[in-house]
Amino acid sequence: MGSNLNMAECPAMETIALIGGRWKVIILHVLSKGTRRFGEIIVRVPSISRKVLTEQLRELEADGLISRVEYKTLPPKVEYTLTAFGKSLCPLLSYISAWKRDSEAGLSSDSL
Repeated sequence: MGSNLNMAECPAMETIALIGGRWKVIILHVLSKGTRRFGEIIVRVPSISRKVLTEQLRELEADGLISRVEYKTLPPKVEYTLTAFGKSLCPLLSYISAWKRDSEAGLSSDSL
């Protein structure tokens, strides 16, 4: 029979809860290249709506993966950057990218 895996006891499930969904990994990837303003992020993720990007950025900030710095200028300037916690995901994001490239190249899991 199936096991009753408690999500709170599974680090992989906790990680997926933090970065899961359609946009979070993409946003994290964009921010892994450096600090970005809202407009710079939306240009790099053109199919995301402004509303959804705002929601995703708020969730990533609430989870401690990114930081938001607002400058009191006219026009207002807001920058987003990965926190140390968010940067700790960079090797995982790189590994996921490499895994996808390798799978597209026809490599079997036995050769990894």
